Amino acid sequence: MKKRYVIIFGIILLSLIPILLFINVEILKGYLLLIFLIALIIISLFFIIDIQAIAPNEVKDRHTVIEMQYHNRKIFILKPKSELVSNNIILYLHGGSYVVETSYKHWKFLEDIVADTGMTLILPDYPLTPKHTYKDVFEMIEPLYKDILKNIGDKNLILMGDSAGGGMALGLLEKITSKKEKTPIKTILLSPWLDVSLTNPKITKELQAKDPTLIKDVLKLAGKAYAGQDGMENYLVNPIIGPIKNIRNLTIYTGTYDILNPDAHKFLERAKKENVEIDFRETKKAIHIWMTYRDKKEYASEETYQDILNLLKEVNEKSEA
Repeated sequence: MKKRYVIIFGIILLSLIPILLFINVEILKGYLLLIFLIALIIISLFFIIDIQAIAPNEVKDRHTVIEMQYHNRKIFILKPKSELVSNNIILYLHGGSYVVETSYKHWKFLEDIVADTGMTLILPDYPLTPKHTYKDVFEMIEPLYKDILKNIGDKNLILMGDSAGGGMALGLLEKITSKKEKTPIKTILLSPWLDVSLTNPKITKELQAKDPTLIKDVLKLAGKAYAGQDGMENYLVNPIIGPIKNIRNLTIYTGTYDILNPDAHKFLERAKKENVEIDFRETKKAIHIWMTYRDKKEYASEETYQDILNLLKEVNEKSEA
């Protein structure tokens, strides 16, 4: 069973515990207590088990997939089996609310990117919460970023991320720009999660009703676990508050039916006040990471996917000029 479904199932079961206070039937109380204990055990396991991603066989059949160990975690390197047509490398940080490994939908989206651009893509299987926090994640992805730069240089590196991975990518970009270190030629954020507190008053019940993929209260639990005891005020957790004055070449994709959309706008407004230029691409009535739902015509997914491809091709032309 996928980790996300187990966690949701466990949360649902835990939420049943208040019912025990209002039920007089002893046998039913016993059953509910048993269910509660099972749910508690299931959720507790995720503080012990270290979930790691596995590349689907279909992806291995269509692409060259190299699996390596890095800081005691896996990284996957995807290359087209045909001859490479680009020297650019994409460092991609996947989403999943910090708790879920790379999903099949992510793998399909990423293998399409590799096939359609001829670029190499590096996918780190970063540590997941609740066992790990943002500190463990950045202890992996920051050295990885720097090691990639040593090998290829900043002119050929593209940083990408979606959802939680989009937040990580922006946090990483803020950290390296604040230190005036070498930056990627382009950073692309897809439906980024920029503030795990989700306290923006524009994240209304009406907006939540339009978002079929994200649940605010569940996300807040995941965000708190990712932040750990001291991370809620840290921009690596909430990049919406991070240093941005040195940021360049940043593109953000966001949809208006995504509960993370208001914080994307909040970040954009802050950037305007600080005279930081951001390429902000918003799609009306688009849900969270809609560009990965290419079979759903109602979300303009294919159009956005092609726009991302065109952006990557533009970057490729600039890097080769």
